[in-house]
Amino acid sequence: MPTCWAGVVVRPDELQAGRVTAFVGAPVLFTAIVGPNACGKSTLLQVLSRLLTPSAGQVVLDGRAIASYPSRHVARRLALLPQSSIAPDGITVTDLVGRGRFPYQSALRQSRDDEQAVNEAIAITGIADLADRLVDELSGGQRQRVWVAMVLAQQTPLMLLDEPTTFLDIAHQLEVLELLAELNRNKGRTVVAVLHDLNQAARYASRVVAMRDGAIVTPGTPHEVLTAPMVERIFDLPCRVIDDPVTGTPLIVPDLNRTS
Repeated sequence: MPTCWAGVVVRPDELQAGRVTAFVGAPVLFTAIVGPNACGKSTLLQVLSRLLTPSAGQVVLDGRAIASYPSRHVARRLALLPQSSIAPDGITVTDLVGRGRFPYQSALRQSRDDEQAVNEAIAITGIADLADRLVDELSGGQRQRVWVAMVLAQQTPLMLLDEPTTFLDIAHQLEVLELLAELNRNKGRTVVAVLHDLNQAARYASRVVAMRDGAIVTPGTPHEVLTAPMVERIFDLPCRVIDDPVTGTPLIVPDLNRTS
């Protein structure tokens, strides 16, 4: 049976050897994809966003194979923030955020809706003071917030983000995750994010998908997935899992001195 998570239905047994069957656009959830380095997290996002074609199986968007849609239609339904993004030389923050509006534009003309969407994305991500700066001049953390703003300006119901907290200090990491959670809860956005911090995944996500060696090991709620045995199985990390005293979500505490 397929498994449903974060608006995406996946048959875990078909994720092996490049076989993917996924249905994008189901329940509105915030899903975190977790797993060790090089386990296939980024590849899964690229398959779901049509950047990569699975060797077998398919990704289905709104009842049809995603490959059958024009690129502009897909870009109006889902937005992807890759792990590594490179801005064109000499582009300002406002212009880069405006690139998120390309699915709605014709003849390179910006409408009032485009301008409003860009201004809202800049305000929400707290980069208004950087609006006229060149992206090349920004720090890594500032650039990451600009890329998140570009994704927000695209105004899609589905958002796929590969390590959206990269380069951010802890305060800005939490700001971005709070923003994504708010968009999910109050704006009806489906969010799928690759996260390395298990405690952040437990705190913000309604569903967690654990991966290892190119396959989905288990999907479920944070309490179902982030157990001590599962964390050790996925990451080879002995740990204890307690309740977060603030949120009640799982809190992973490494137990490196534990003897078998």
